Amino acid sequence: MTQVDRRGEKETEILQRYAKGDRDFRASQLSKTNLQGIDFQDVDLRGADLSDTNLSDAHLNTANLREANLTGANLARANLTDANLISSCLLKANLTQANLNNASLRGADLRSAILNRAKLHEAHLSEADLTEATLVGADLNEANCSRTKLIGADLRQANLSNANFCYALANEANLDEANLTHAILSGAKLSGANFSNGNLSWAKLVGVNLTDAVLLGTNLRGANASWSTLRGANLQGANLYLTKLIWSNLSRSILANAILVNANIREANLQDADLSGAIMPDGMTHD
Repeated sequence: MTQVDRRGEKETEILQRYAKGDRDFRASQLSKTNLQGIDFQDVDLRGADLSDTNLSDAHLNTANLREANLTGANLARANLTDANLISSCLLKANLTQANLNNASLRGADLRSAILNRAKLHEAHLSEADLTEATLVGADLNEANCSRTKLIGADLRQANLSNANFCYALANEANLDEANLTHAILSGAKLSGANFSNGNLSWAKLVGVNLTDAVLLGTNLRGANASWSTLRGANLQGANLYLTKLIWSNLSRSILANAILVNANIREANLQDADLSGAIMPDGMTHD
């Protein structure tokens, strides 16, 4: 039985309408349908119910899915470039390897969604909710994630270079081995987040809350972390060469074996910090 043979009357009708040039499918009821591999470019599905629908390998580039219900939908490998997903519901949706480059997901609900290896280059995710979402190996280069919720999200090995995370809420997020070079995280809340072996070189971290964060072996070369809270953070073996930590709170932090050569720690609070073996700004090793 072919893929087309498995389609029901509802799916067949949709395909026939599209083939005749119809692009208006607003508020359509398409829950649990099989639309795998469908060519739906430029279609208007605003407010449609696509919950639990199979849209894997579908072509939905430039589609209007604003306020659509895609709860539990399968969008693996789907092409959603330039798509409008503003305020859509993608709760627990599968977006593995989906192409969302330059798509707008502003205010979208992506809680517990799976976006492993998804392409999100220059995607608009401001104010979206990605709480406990999985984005392992995802590409968010130059994405706009300002005020985005990423609480407990899994961003291991993700590419977040040049992305905007201003005022994002990402407590307890896992960013192990993530690339955040030149990223902007000013004002973000990242308490308890894991940046182990990650790259934050030249990132802007002004006013960030990194209380109890894990930054083991993290590269912070040239980063600006002034006026930030790193109380209790683990920076053991971190590279802080040329890092700005002016007026930052590093009390109770672990800086053992960290490299602080030419770092600016003027007015920083280092009370009860562990500096054993650290190379200080003047090049001397701390006892």
